[in-house]
Amino acid sequence: MTPKIQWLALIISLPTANATARMRIWRALKAAGCGVLRDGVYLLPNSDSTSLNLQQRAADVTEAGGIAYVVQLSATDSEQHAFFFTLFDRTPDYIALKLEMDDLLGKLATQNISASRRVLKRLTHDLSAVSDIDFFPGPAKNQIGTLLAKLCAEITILSNPDEPRPTQNRIKKLKPENFQKRTWATRKRLWVDRMSSAWLIRRFIDPGAKFKWLNKPQDCPKNALGFDFDGATFTHIGSLVTFEVLLASFNLETDPALGRMAAAVHFLDVGGIPVAEAAGLEMILKGMLERCADDDELLDEAAKIFDDLYLTYTNEHVN
Repeated sequence: MTPKIQWLALIISLPTANATARMRIWRALKAAGCGVLRDGVYLLPNSDSTSLNLQQRAADVTEAGGIAYVVQLSATDSEQHAFFFTLFDRTPDYIALKLEMDDLLGKLATQNISASRRVLKRLTHDLSAVSDIDFFPGPAKNQIGTLLAKLCAEITILSNPDEPRPTQNRIKKLKPENFQKRTWATRKRLWVDRMSSAWLIRRFIDPGAKFKWLNKPQDCPKNALGFDFDGATFTHIGSLVTFEVLLASFNLETDPALGRMAAAVHFLDVGGIPVAEAAGLEMILKGMLERCADDDELLDEAAKIFDDLYLTYTNEHVN
């Protein structure tokens, strides 16, 4: 049974001569996810954001010499209400994305990796656009999100053959006091998951940690705790990257600031749901990677950024 909600309707009339304004406004309404009741009558579920959007579109119509009204309405019966919901069914959009994703998966083994990454970037953007206007999400959204995560993981593996392949191991709950003043080892030339994991280890798990940077995973000393490579003590499990596995292992995932950092690290490492701060963080870390030839220096520099990011997230949560 469909839930009873309030709706907003934008009723407009535009001068027929102003084709440019008509097309611009139509595109804006389509991008907003409006359902079309008939020519000149557009529908959205009522919320603060949709109300603001329709008010802005109404102002565009008026500026173009037309007439516009934003009105609140309710369906008169259950059949009409159910029909309104059909106007917002994004299943066809998700199906179209799934077909493209399946096609990309089939080409990964033979297609140039740069071309695959370009297609993946566009598909990620397209999924985000559909998700933004999916006012009544269902199983299709979750299915496509899972498929996108699989694509990201496959392309990451092809792009970086040394990146760990996810295992299906069960995450064990551990106590930091049993992991003090240890040697931790991972692959040299750190990137986001290894950088953030090393920062997390030193900041929240083992303040006296020593790090060893490996030319290859096989060089890991027997007494060292390896992380973020195949066979390491701590590495990718299921859909979780190493940073997230460490959070879960040491009962740190309840910290909301670390949780927000984990979302950014996950997106930058294997893709998935975009995070607003991720692009800026990626640019800064890439600059550090170019500037710092030594991984110890790289970690020291990156730690300052992670400290600041953690502080910002913490303050936002408190306030």
